[in-house]
Amino acid sequence: MKQVKIDQDECIGCGACVELCPDIFAFDDDQNKAYVTVPEGGNQECINEAIASCPVSCISNEEE
Repeated sequence: MKQVKIDQDECIGCGACVELCPDIFAFDDDQNKAYVTVPEGGNQECINEAIASCPVSCISNEEE
């Protein structure tokens, strides 16, 4: 099963993933970083777009 993850150490808090896929990602204002709200994923096209748009490539969607 695939799982969506964000490497919190790499995330720069640009918010692109949250803008593209608000159903999967959310923003932690305290940490100033994005996080995954639905690790099992959802709209794969949306997730792929978020992965492609991440400027530091910290989003992964891999088999566990």
